[in-house]
Amino acid sequence: MLAWLGIAIWYVWQRWAGIHWLSLGDTDDNMRLMQVRALLDGQGWFDLRNYRLNPPGGFNIHWSRLVDLPIAALIVVLRPFVGVAEAERLACGIAPLLPLAVTLAALGATLRRLVHPLAWPLGIALFLATNVLLGMFMPDRIDHHGWQLAMLAVTVAGLCDPRRGRGGALVGGATAVSLTIGLEMLPYAAMAGAIIALAWIWDRGERDRLAVYALGLAGGTAAGFAGFASDANRLYRCDALTPVYASTVVLAGGLLLGLAMLSPQRPAVRLVLAIVAGALVAGFFALAFPQCLGRPEQVSDELYTSWLSQVREAKPIYRHPLRIALPIVTLPLIGLIGAVLATWQARRQPSLRGWACVALFGAFAASMLLWQARAGPAAQLLAVPGAAALAWLALPLLAAPRFWLAKAAAAAGLFVIVSGSFTPIVIDSFGVDRPSAYVRRVNKATGRCLTLPAMRPLDRYPAQTVFTFVDLGPRLITLTHHSAIAGPYHRNGDAILDVHHAFMRSPAEARAIMKRHGATMLLVCPDMAESTNYRAKARGGFYDRLAKGESFDWLTPLPIKQGSPFRAFRVK
Repeated sequence: MLAWLGIAIWYVWQRWAGIHWLSLGDTDDNMRLMQVRALLDGQGWFDLRNYRLNPPGGFNIHWSRLVDLPIAALIVVLRPFVGVAEAERLACGIAPLLPLAVTLAALGATLRRLVHPLAWPLGIALFLATNVLLGMFMPDRIDHHGWQLAMLAVTVAGLCDPRRGRGGALVGGATAVSLTIGLEMLPYAAMAGAIIALAWIWDRGERDRLAVYALGLAGGTAAGFAGFASDANRLYRCDALTPVYASTVVLAGGLLLGLAMLSPQRPAVRLVLAIVAGALVAGFFALAFPQCLGRPEQVSDELYTSWLSQVREAKPIYRHPLRIALPIVTLPLIGLIGAVLATWQARRQPSLRGWACVALFGAFAASMLLWQARAGPAAQLLAVPGAAALAWLALPLLAAPRFWLAKAAAAAGLFVIVSGSFTPIVIDSFGVDRPSAYVRRVNKATGRCLTLPAMRPLDRYPAQTVFTFVDLGPRLITLTHHSAIAGPYHRNGDAILDVHHAFMRSPAEARAIMKRHGATMLLVCPDMAESTNYRAKARGGFYDRLAKGESFDWLTPLPIKQGSPFRAFRVK
């Protein structure tokens, strides 16, 4: 915890400029702050409709309020001393560092149990050397990913816990919390349950871990649904903890508890019972909720083709440039090698079960990268124990008193290799997949339009509904008093398609769509990443013609500020 405190102070100081300018770089971070603001302004606990996107009806989001609580608590505590605006900035800077404490504590417990009682600082060092994983805990990254990764770290610690009941409680409770937050970690939750069941099949003595896990999973998920599921999530939706998944998880927990209570002597019988229980859960889900056997977002084919399938983090890792993919996959591969080697070395030791769990989990996480690149942070987290084991094996060679200077250099080199930190060095040295001038221009334009200084001048105009890019909507409503039409959220699918159609079809259709939504201002950011899609996919469409400088009699240019990255128009 002292190490965490030092790390937290360092990053708050290092990122102070971003905290001061409320640099919520991701759309989800902006929507999270809007959700917290609505809660503090008196919106109902179970009402997660945001009324400033697609007004007047707004739209429902599939999140829960669980992650809102620490952010809201920080704002409430700080605002009497520094005011509301500064309290929000400080809360957004501090809140992501809270799950970091949980993560480091859980990693420390895992390394103490599996590697060595003094190995926990190595885990912190490896964690700080990651790229996408560490980014999920940085100031202003207030969305739920940090807390879900923290629960994943607790899950691994519970799997490795020699005290079976406590380990089962940790895994069951962490899984329930993660599911209450969102379903992003559902595959890992299923894998954790499968590992506990496999351990019970192999060793009947694992019945206590299985029983307590089942109770924690079923009871915690039921409590999470009762206390945090929004009104919209009490319908039979497939994208959140709704009655669909709450009932399925409670059934699974009940069956696992029954298996633990029976615990027949023969492993073969335990295996058959586990297969039957799994088949019952799968059959119940398929028969009761057939609508959830497809895409959980339940979006139209058009929206999937034009938007959801194009989301960068949802693409497999091999479809990303090598410059991005290689630093993500290096540590998971190193960690998997280390976990397999440690499992082999522990084959006659009590730590065998724990290392087997880590190896299975690490292999699963690495394979998930072949499905979606968004699995990168979890894969890097689960790789830390294996990478630490590799580094610890070399420690005796580096601890001898002779040639200490050379061995210090060797230790630094070993850490660079084991942590995967060598990949950015190699990429930069050889100029691998260096971004083109066009990509750099697009990235610069996107970054400028999302800043507080760029958006603040928009408040000179009366509050109104602004028609703008999908990826600009959440940031616009966070930093200004205006409303927008859409954000990149699948439950906002019809509004997303309306924005796409307006920018890609004829000017007459664009105007009709804007008027249908009550928009009185058009705001565009030339060269922003989203705008390049409209120009590339719809040559001669409304936005392509607007970007080329064509004027329309129903659009009146509006002055903003000299040097502004935006172009604004009054919609007649």
